[in-house]
Amino acid sequence: YSMEKRIAKDPETFGKGNIKGLAAPETANNAACTGSFVPLLILGVPGSGTTAVLLGALLVMGVSPGPMMLEQRPDVFWGVVASMYIGNIMLLVLNLPLIPLIAKILDMPRALLLSLILIFCMIGVYGTSFSVFDLMLLLGFGLLGLGMRLFGFPAAPLILALILGSIMEESMRRALQISGGDWSIFIDKPISLALLSIAVLSLLLPLVKHRISRRHGES
Repeated sequence: YSMEKRIAKDPETFGKGNIKGLAAPETANNAACTGSFVPLLILGVPGSGTTAVLLGALLVMGVSPGPMMLEQRPDVFWGVVASMYIGNIMLLVLNLPLIPLIAKILDMPRALLLSLILIFCMIGVYGTSFSVFDLMLLLGFGLLGLGMRLFGFPAAPLILALILGSIMEESMRRALQISGGDWSIFIDKPISLALLSIAVLSLLLPLVKHRISRRHGES
């Protein structure tokens, strides 16, 4: 939005009904969504919260995204690539006539809309496993997500942790088996030590920046 407003010939009309202010960020969003599939399919690392959920679905189906996916499961790899093209074409065909109907959904009372979404989610979960425990799990994670949103915690890191946690545990067990239970294997090699240092810094830097900004604000 900011870039489009900066290069536009009529920036004063932005925020007052200029369609470019809506088209530019939505176009960038669609482009970024497609690009986030690249690290997922090539490296097995999700590039967004959406692809993290997709990674979980692929793992449940027995498909492991990564460097060997193109060789082991070319049907899934090229199927995902083809679905991007077909999906965008179908999106255009379906959305153009349905735009007036979709816009009316926004006029529904928020409580009614959210209730309908919750009902459909519960029907989908129960229809998949016929388990009351899964329904309780759905409600529990729903309350957790609500609490995270109220207190300003992003949901994407939690999703990534749930998906990548099992992969990390499996890799850690394999490394300990190779080393005979010696934990120093994680710091003996320069590459592993560098990666661990980067991980620790990525956790500490936001806290340090927050402390510094608070001190500047108080002063």
